Amino acid sequence: MKKILIVGGVAGGASAAARLRRHSEEDRIIMFEKGPHVSFSNCCLPYHLSGVVAEADNLVLMSPEKFLSQYKIEARTSNEVMNINREKKEVTVKNHATGEEYTESYDKLILSMGARPIVPRIPGIEMVNTFTIRNVVDIDRLNKFVKSMDKKNVTVIGGGFIGVETVENLREAGYNVTLVEAADQIMKIFDYDMVQILHKELHDKGVNLIVGDKVNSFEKDTVVLESGKKIEAQVVVLAIGVAPETDLAVRAGIELGKTGAIKTNQNYMTNDKDIYAVGDAIEVYNPLFNDYFKLSLAGPAQKQARGVADHINGMRIDNRGYIGSSVIKVFDYNGASTGLTEATIRDRKLNITYDTVQMIPNDRVGLMPTSQPAHFKLIYEVPTGRVLGAQAIGKGEVCKRIDVIATVIKFGGTIDDLKDLELCYAPPFGTAKDVTNFAGYIATNLLNDDFRQVHFTEVRELVENGAFIIDVRERNEYELSHIEGALNIPLSEIRERLNEVPKDRPVYLHCRSGQRSYNACLLLKHMGFDNIFNISAGYMGISFFEYFNDVTMNRKPIVTDYNFD
Repeated sequence: MKKILIVGGVAGGASAAARLRRHSEEDRIIMFEKGPHVSFSNCCLPYHLSGVVAEADNLVLMSPEKFLSQYKIEARTSNEVMNINREKKEVTVKNHATGEEYTESYDKLILSMGARPIVPRIPGIEMVNTFTIRNVVDIDRLNKFVKSMDKKNVTVIGGGFIGVETVENLREAGYNVTLVEAADQIMKIFDYDMVQILHKELHDKGVNLIVGDKVNSFEKDTVVLESGKKIEAQVVVLAIGVAPETDLAVRAGIELGKTGAIKTNQNYMTNDKDIYAVGDAIEVYNPLFNDYFKLSLAGPAQKQARGVADHINGMRIDNRGYIGSSVIKVFDYNGASTGLTEATIRDRKLNITYDTVQMIPNDRVGLMPTSQPAHFKLIYEVPTGRVLGAQAIGKGEVCKRIDVIATVIKFGGTIDDLKDLELCYAPPFGTAKDVTNFAGYIATNLLNDDFRQVHFTEVRELVENGAFIIDVRERNEYELSHIEGALNIPLSEIRERLNEVPKDRPVYLHCRSGQRSYNACLLLKHMGFDNIFNISAGYMGISFFEYFNDVTMNRKPIVTDYNFD
């Protein structure tokens, strides 16, 4: 019989405990949690604010009594592990309910302390009502406080997962919400060009989104930004980020890695062969950029927990690293991402030559009432075609497309593999050529130099420099809205109007989403034009990319009107 202690519950600790019990009925398993709940849905916490999760107690998944009766696992809540004596193989525990301290021996110890919200020392912070979100107690406290307010002004600082989900749910509950992000964008899992869709959605839903402006100080019920702007706020939610809980490990001499999180080997074992660590407290390996990083996601934590339980019981762990697949809902839009972004490649100075595909196909057959545009971006290596990452945002089914790409990445797949994928199809569910197939087709065409492209992010500069742009949409579409200075030659007329297309300068073609203009590019190429470029994602891509900055910066638009449909 082994005695196994687990520090921390939730995704990592509770999953490890359950897997350990499935391996052995004899082992004694004790789980310590310093808070009142050992197993709760931390990913659902913000949804209590809007009433999607009606009661705070609904967030609690398992009670200590249920752990004991169903799994014969001792779950000790309000019991905090204070120190680890590695020589004696025992921990010192403080029972916060009684105030007593006691020791508990172990054969194996699993650390799953998670990560704590970062609370910076901002001048005047004591002059505002600040909240962080980590557990059920936190969200219950915040929800009760905002409901008691006379005014309804809330500022959320930080545009990551917790910040954005908190903003959405507070706004759905009827509060006036400001989201402040010091960087020039929210949600770093998306590139700047893609995230503008979410910026627009937040703005359209009445959120006061402020990016590129940092909190400087606080005054009474007021947030003061570096720009001098002041925001009235009866409540401030700090969602700036999280830091791994490593204090206990450091006191015990457990080694930290280069990121400041706990360092483990391929079996999630620390520098002590009897101590393992999982979840948000550890750093993990990314096989795409061959380095370690911090990854605060429930799925990886549960995989690590399962692996540790297996290794303790003599089984081999297949640890292939993590690529960071994730998804978020932002009001009416869903956004998913996996693998590398362009920003990651740039910021980490990775020696990778790559290209991108950006397109907006429908997620289902267009005749279906549920069909929606899917804004899709694929990143692949040149010249190998190896798939490196993808992002998708839309009102419909984008998550499964990113799941497909994540699977392809895990198996080292290429853009040719995307072309060859055989996926489920019926009109209510998808298209005969899936979004991921289309991405493979376009990528291989680019890699084969069948056509050339520029991205919608480059169009403003083209317009300002007087570039020759042809709009190949039909006349009625052009009359509704178009790029300033663009010439309208519909695809249906282009063969008869070749004399209007110059051969002595670059020519940039676009349509609504990039498909008709792609056909026009090939037509012109076959007619002897070698200076033709397709504008990826077309007029819709341009509209989504330009809109938020145009509106919030009072910038002169490069389009006569926007087209988001």
